[in-house]
Amino acid sequence: MAASDNQQPILQKDEAQHPLAKLNRLHFWLLVALNIVFLLVGQAAAVILGRFYYEKGGNSKWMATVVQTAAFPLLFIPYLFISSTQTHSEASNRPSIITVSVVYFVIGVLVAGDNMLYSIGLLYLSASTYSLICATQLVFSAVLSYFLNHQKFTALIMNSVVVLSLSASLLAVNEDSDKPSGVTKSKYVIGFLVTLAASAMYALLLSLMQLSFQKVLKKETFSVVLEMQIYTAIVATAVSTVGLFASGEWKTLHGEMGSFTAGKLAYVMTLVWTAIAWQICSVGVVGLVFVVSSLFSNVISTLSLAFTPIASVMILHDKMNGVKAIAMLMAIWGFCTYIYQNYVDDLKASKAPSAVDDTPNESRSC
Repeated sequence: MAASDNQQPILQKDEAQHPLAKLNRLHFWLLVALNIVFLLVGQAAAVILGRFYYEKGGNSKWMATVVQTAAFPLLFIPYLFISSTQTHSEASNRPSIITVSVVYFVIGVLVAGDNMLYSIGLLYLSASTYSLICATQLVFSAVLSYFLNHQKFTALIMNSVVVLSLSASLLAVNEDSDKPSGVTKSKYVIGFLVTLAASAMYALLLSLMQLSFQKVLKKETFSVVLEMQIYTAIVATAVSTVGLFASGEWKTLHGEMGSFTAGKLAYVMTLVWTAIAWQICSVGVVGLVFVVSSLFSNVISTLSLAFTPIASVMILHDKMNGVKAIAMLMAIWGFCTYIYQNYVDDLKASKAPSAVDDTPNESRSC
């Protein structure tokens, strides 16, 4: 999304206060590279494993939703480590627990709903098509951030919005689409529309998170961003679990495991590693927010959607026809203009060190 004139530089942190300020340049970039790998590998693996679950006989949309946040306890490992270094002043300057709880609950419920939409989309679409449609979150983010977060709409961002919209339109009218086995044209359209709605809802979540950091939490530290990830994931997992039992889908899980064509062990490991992959992605997202900036994390997270189709073609043997190849190239072009806009904003912000830092805006995703 477009950054305002006071947007923080994409690779700038307050060196006087940042805990990693003492790292030499090599160690700093190694840490950045490690978090980028976590994000890229985690997101690609999660999407591919989610599609594998459906292809081999899995059919529970609620189970596919639960695993997207169920491995949240893994996030307590970095949280406990970093919270031990928190100063007393940081702990004391917090809003009331009731206010924070309401924010986490509302966002957590929205995350659960968004995850459910993504699960339905992945059921009816191939992994590559799904990822390319998810890239439209940049379009919705740009529009919503203009109205909710007062961020400007530049020519480069307009170009990104138009190109990504055309990319999604190509997939919508693609008659030679690689629909998964048993998926009719009508279900493909449903999958397309649901995934589009999920991308729009995720963009709304990003803007709401940004407003929460700005108006409620009023700061961006590793522990605060990680708390947002953990507690919203707890709420989302609880809501998804209730949905699993309320829908009655839990009754079919034993039979689903028995009929899973890759075997019972593969069924369990697919769900386990899908959950772990999503949290590895979350660690990468939060790590980049902490080490570099929330803007950089958002850029890398969105850019990774362009590489997932390539991975799905190699691993799941998704069909890459001419229309999809053009759509992917258009998506990459949209990403490039988006990143270049951030580069321009970075130059402007670096020349105005007195500018007020923008508030965080974390991404999926994951």
